[in-house]
Amino acid sequence: MDDDGNTAGTLRRRIVAPIRRNRLATSPFQTLPVIGDRSDDVHRIGVNPRNAWHAVDGRIDLTRPRRSAVPVTVAAKPAPVTLDLAATAIVVIDMQNDFCSPDGWLASIGVDVSGARDPIGPLNRLLPTLRSADVPVVWLNWGNRPDRANLPPGVIHVYDPDGESVGIGDPLPATGHPVLQRGSPSAALVDGLTAATGDLHVDKSRMSGFWDTELDGVLRNLDVTTLLFAGVNVDQCVLATLMDAAHLGYDVVLLDDCSATTSPDFCAEATRYNVAQCFGFVAEGDDLRSAIKDVR
Repeated sequence: MDDDGNTAGTLRRRIVAPIRRNRLATSPFQTLPVIGDRSDDVHRIGVNPRNAWHAVDGRIDLTRPRRSAVPVTVAAKPAPVTLDLAATAIVVIDMQNDFCSPDGWLASIGVDVSGARDPIGPLNRLLPTLRSADVPVVWLNWGNRPDRANLPPGVIHVYDPDGESVGIGDPLPATGHPVLQRGSPSAALVDGLTAATGDLHVDKSRMSGFWDTELDGVLRNLDVTTLLFAGVNVDQCVLATLMDAAHLGYDVVLLDDCSATTSPDFCAEATRYNVAQCFGFVAEGDDLRSAIKDVR
């Protein structure tokens, strides 16, 4: 029994859902009722239909429906690349108030954050197109525990080098919002960007979103192999997360126009070079958007 008084059986029943037809699926269950209808003898076991078992006539079927490939070719460096949209997700990193808003933490310590807002327009053009193509959108924002219990000194030091300034968890002088704290306005999406129903949200507390988070588990459950990367700062949190994704075996594509940095220009230039040279590909979100429209 859990803290809410649920038994294990109750919890199991909550994640056993009637199977729903996926327009990209090819499976033995393809002739079952469409979304909105219920089948009494076939149920999905799992939260995400991309990675689920099925209960069928008293047995458990471990086969997963396979989505048909949706190839899209886009100009990129070091070479044009063909993506399978059916196996792709986009990870948008740190497009939040503390990094992008004039009332946020970075601006409060004298950083010009105007450039950090540059991805807003390209993302607003691209994300609806990706969603319409069934590409999952994952918002990966910095959001610390209020007690900072999982943060080592090295992370705390980066945001408060002298130990006497406004750092992680401290209230901003102008607003009182705790810096980079999960659930606070500091960690919320910056004005101009809005998450859609069905988008996924993951909090991080390191430069890389794969450390001490559930990001990899979420992506594995989406059954994706290719990750598009966007957000800020491209030479810091975006790059660190992209590198770890490549090390974990994901195919990675940096969307240059959907990314930005408050660092000097040479930092972004070096990032683009290293991504194309060592880890994956660099493309433009607007080019990808056009390519998707051309094949749909």
